[in-house]
Amino acid sequence: MIFQPVLNVFLLLLLFVPVAGLVVWILVRGPKPAAPTGAASPAGSDARRTARDHRLLWAMRLVLIVACFVMLLRPGIPGGATRTLATDTDIVLVVDTTASIVAEDWADGQPRLDGVRDDVRALVQQYPGARFALLTFDAAAELRMPLTTDTTALIGSLDVLRPEVTSQSRGSSIGLAAPLLAETLESAAASSPDRSRMVFYFGDGEQTVSSPPETFAASSDYTDAGAVFGYGTAEGGPMRITSGGLDGADAGYIEYQGDDALSVIDEQNLEALAGQLGVPYVHRSADAAPALPEAPSTTTNYAESGEVGNATELYWIAALVILALLGVELARAAMLIARLRTLRSPVDGGAA
Repeated sequence: MIFQPVLNVFLLLLLFVPVAGLVVWILVRGPKPAAPTGAASPAGSDARRTARDHRLLWAMRLVLIVACFVMLLRPGIPGGATRTLATDTDIVLVVDTTASIVAEDWADGQPRLDGVRDDVRALVQQYPGARFALLTFDAAAELRMPLTTDTTALIGSLDVLRPEVTSQSRGSSIGLAAPLLAETLESAAASSPDRSRMVFYFGDGEQTVSSPPETFAASSDYTDAGAVFGYGTAEGGPMRITSGGLDGADAGYIEYQGDDALSVIDEQNLEALAGQLGVPYVHRSADAAPALPEAPSTTTNYAESGEVGNATELYWIAALVILALLGVELARAAMLIARLRTLRSPVDGGAA
């Protein structure tokens, strides 16, 4: 039997012992004795019944207090134990949010962004305990979420992530996030020099401005591992218009010279980007799980305790006892109220 109290045990004792002591004192003291009567008289029988009911009532209340105490102790039966891996590293995710990230050539005509979301979920499972930061870029680079271990917030941010509004698109560079990434990694290295750093880039490599892409070489000194994930196909996929409206209306597809514009992956650009970061390039497709690198060995270890126990909770048994006793108390209160309503007030006035 193990206990996982919701409060410190000493605080629980401080709360429950005085109340339990008072109930025990009332139980032992009993009702005030009635005047002596014959053993066989109705008055003597009523007195004994009253004393018995008194003891039963307060004994039940004592059990209620003990059951509440036990429930707050959270008893359980220990089960198997598992070892939990902790990844003491910082992971920066760089996500392309230009219009091409919703090109529909992922899986069975799904947008590429769905693949990005699936791969980030795989990352979260692969590196438990890591801190994640989310950085996106389209017309500008933005740090959507600073380093945090709150993976629920990370997944939530990706679930609501949308590409830039199509009407505001003026072309984009796949290296636009390079300065912000270097700044984020440098800040992480300065605040936590003992932690390793990993970078994962998610994009299609399409350079839609005339200038060459910015280099990520400044980030390589702070990057211990990671990968560049490429999304898309050589055949390309159509892109839906993103209006930014709230009505959910289908605005159709982006067109070029009367036909649907197609976004095509540029793996040469992505490989060059991976070389600048010093990480491998991986082309992603829906029919294969992402090949994720091992976290740096110096920052991957088991929890200090080595084990995390699994227990079968038993507090619900005490909760059922409490529920039953409260039901008895409520039934008794309802009977007393009903009895009071049947009592008649004394009739005033003298004899006729």
